[in-house]
Amino acid sequence: MQADNFELQNYLNRIGFYGDAQADIATVTNMMRCQLFSVPFENLDVQAGKVVSLVPEEIVDKILNRNRGGYCYEVNGLFAMALQALGISYQFVAARPMFYPVKRPKTHMAIVLKLDDEEWLCDLGFGSYGIRAPMRLNILNVNVKQDADTFKLSKTTEHEYLLQALVEGEWTNQFAFDLSPQEWIDFTPANYLNSTHPDAIFVKKLLVVLHNPAGRTIFFDNMLKTIKNGKVEKISIAPENRDAILADKFKLTDF
Repeated sequence: MQADNFELQNYLNRIGFYGDAQADIATVTNMMRCQLFSVPFENLDVQAGKVVSLVPEEIVDKILNRNRGGYCYEVNGLFAMALQALGISYQFVAARPMFYPVKRPKTHMAIVLKLDDEEWLCDLGFGSYGIRAPMRLNILNVNVKQDADTFKLSKTTEHEYLLQALVEGEWTNQFAFDLSPQEWIDFTPANYLNSTHPDAIFVKKLLVVLHNPAGRTIFFDNMLKTIKNGKVEKISIAPENRDAILADKFKLTDF
């Protein structure tokens, strides 16, 4: 994943990564957390009636130069650029969101990288209950604590993995994926569906999520939800106050 205007140091500055970036899992973990804590998951372009651009240079300009966020293709695409700049081997995977009442197509993008002969799942674009650090694919059916959240990877078939999150004491399915390699262009149909289909959640509702070490802040439709150390607070936001909340809570102004 490359873009002519991507520079690793500019990316590291944008996400607040300090120190020496190396091709190791410690760097990847720190980089992933820094991006989650600084780059919001957001669908403002979709809410404005736009089809989200998958042009790599436009993703770089949007997130690094305009201090915007994005949804899975954008934020994971940007992360992939950083992995490539570090010389880390990775592949995109197509994932099926599993929290819907009926089966849905594989519209989510995640990343599987390989370091020292181990494979790790990385994902910075699943929204509210996304993982917060890389997860090893060979650690199955084990509770993995990440800050106040708990996740688990299992296998549903010989080839398919399932990610679950512990939500209010119950294991909830998040997404399923296999290791069939995907090229960037393969996500064009899914991106168009997520940007335009009237049943797509991104078309229906505003959704902005920003993680922090204690939890996350979520702006969904007209509700602002703050999750801090497992405790949840909700505030209803009037439409005329939307832009002020986006600026104050998520640092989003250029949209």
